[in-house]
Amino acid sequence: MTRPTVALIYDFDGTLSPANMQEFGLIQTFGKNPGIFWEKSNQLSEENDASEILCYMKTMIDEAKEAGVHLTRDNFRKFGSMVKLYPGVREWFSLINSYGAQRGLDIEHYINSSGLTEMIEGTDIYHEFKKVYACSFLYDNGEAVWPAVAVDYTAKTQFLFKINKGVMSIRDHTLVNRYLPEKSRPVPFSRMIYFGDGATDIPCMKLVKQFGGYSIAVYNPDGRQKETSERLLYEERVHFVCPADYTEGKRIYQVVTAVIDKIKADLGIDSLKG
Repeated sequence: MTRPTVALIYDFDGTLSPANMQEFGLIQTFGKNPGIFWEKSNQLSEENDASEILCYMKTMIDEAKEAGVHLTRDNFRKFGSMVKLYPGVREWFSLINSYGAQRGLDIEHYINSSGLTEMIEGTDIYHEFKKVYACSFLYDNGEAVWPAVAVDYTAKTQFLFKINKGVMSIRDHTLVNRYLPEKSRPVPFSRMIYFGDGATDIPCMKLVKQFGGYSIAVYNPDGRQKETSERLLYEERVHFVCPADYTEGKRIYQVVTAVIDKIKADLGIDSLKG
């Protein structure tokens, strides 16, 4: 028989990595430091009352063109390979997969991010994810020319429903909106665990929590942004606050394994209701 599935859904920047992925070499090739790049992008957004995500993607194309940098998929992946990850991230997936399997559960991992799919593809953890929902570009003659997908804080919520109904296509708007009885959905919200670090994750954190799943706010282990995460707990937007150290035995491991145990116990109770 098919084993019940538990979905672990992660933001990327600030959640699995300590900084925006574009800051690990990509922005610097434009001759800009990250602060100046983001200031220019945010100014474009503010002056035009436009999406911050679309504006950063346009700024990236403009700055690359001015600097003579070719934004190819291979280049994005090259810089993705340079992205730094928090402690324990590389080992995390096999640890949790094994823990779930021992309890008769299948663990699936997803990315839900405003970062770039093409860069995530270059990381050495890309293969761990069943699906990456993130920003991406359209290409002409092999170079990025226009945003294909822009994922902001509200767009992120749609992907939770796609995971819930087992819809992997980003462009789909038919299957995700069709009626499907709750018991027929591959991943009920009660079997979701959402990991995020900031404002763009709040709608997803709150949604998962309201629908019976579990939300975790993470912060840099050095203590930066701890206050922000604790405020999310105080405001009842998340269940737990953890330093972003994914090493076995650390708090985030303890929290997630305890949640998996609870999900398993809840399934057992449900099976007794007849």
